[in-house]
Amino acid sequence: MKAIKFKGCNVEFAKNQDEYKTLPALLNKEDGIVITCYKLSCMDLLKVIFTRKVWLGQMTFNKPLQPQLLSVNRNDL
Repeated sequence: MKAIKFKGCNVEFAKNQDEYKTLPALLNKEDGIVITCYKLSCMDLLKVIFTRKVWLGQMTFNKPLQPQLLSVNRNDL
């Protein structure tokens, strides 16, 4: 699975930080919402079809966890 650029992307988090992968996103500065998009490889897609599971890891740096929403529909966000 790879984070990808998409129409409306206006920021790239961690672009020059070697310890992280660049994260293209749409950042709405009015409400602080960040939207990202991911493309699944063929193997990822098969695994999701058979297991019906997706995992999410977050680095919180021991700060409170922020609300999150995973969806296959951009309009849900």
